[in-house]
Amino acid sequence: MKLILITGGNGLLGQALTRLLVRETKNSILITGLEDRSVFNNPGIRYRQLDITDRKQVWENIQEYKPDVIVNTAAYTRVDDCEDQREKAQLYNVKSVEYLAEAARITDASIVHMSTDYVFDGEKAPLDESAPPNPLNYYGRTKLASENVLRGAGIRHTIVRTMILYGSGIDVKPNFALWVLQNLSSGNKINVVVDQYGQPTFVDDLGYGLIKIIELERTGLYHISGSEVTSRYDFAVAVADTFKLNKNLIQPISSDEFHQAAPRPRYAEFMTQKAQMELSIRMSSVREGLSVLRKQLESRNYEDL
Repeated sequence: MKLILITGGNGLLGQALTRLLVRETKNSILITGLEDRSVFNNPGIRYRQLDITDRKQVWENIQEYKPDVIVNTAAYTRVDDCEDQREKAQLYNVKSVEYLAEAARITDASIVHMSTDYVFDGEKAPLDESAPPNPLNYYGRTKLASENVLRGAGIRHTIVRTMILYGSGIDVKPNFALWVLQNLSSGNKINVVVDQYGQPTFVDDLGYGLIKIIELERTGLYHISGSEVTSRYDFAVAVADTFKLNKNLIQPISSDEFHQAAPRPRYAEFMTQKAQMELSIRMSSVREGLSVLRKQLESRNYEDL
């Protein structure tokens, strides 16, 4: 049995991973976050308030609990804001990883760290784990820097790149699927780009992949994403179809019309054979993932712990 410390435990991925660890394993779990309390009421899930940008806090908590595995799901992910708030992006996405790695090296913990398709420029596809990164925006540059921190830290680590993560949880920030769902449910028109493509990734599928990495003690780099490439517009239409909402409220526009502050890769496709073979996981298609999400929202079973 391992002690697993999860940063960003109140976030979308942190919640999903916690739920799955409780249901599928016998591991001990400590979740951390900036908030003063956990979203979970289960007394068996320990919670500590932790600011991973505070080196002293990181050291004291990891030294006290001595986790076997640290799963770092915390990051500053507001891609456009990262262009203007570069010091904040550097602190949350790079320096915090340095602090975690320093503490992990002393306590002999391994780190499982989340990264992104935004380390690539979208000019080549599909991409396996050996593809050379070339980020277009500052967020992508900070995530690539965080990967390099771990590669040079001299600790056991696993880097997991994913993309277009969606799902639900307790008081989570709206991801793309939830944003579409909330707006269409309210009868609001939304503008969605037709020329940005990627593989929407259902959060529970990613959570299962992380559990396999922990259980099998895998290290290195993995690409884990949904099984289907689709445009953001077609993904939004799939949300409307799944939840029986008015797809005519979705207005197709180009990226040039959308005027996003940070440039995005236009096309992202991961080769996920390594993850599928070594971790024995199967990733959902868009419709499969959305169907499970609909059932979860109807039953609220993501709160059942």
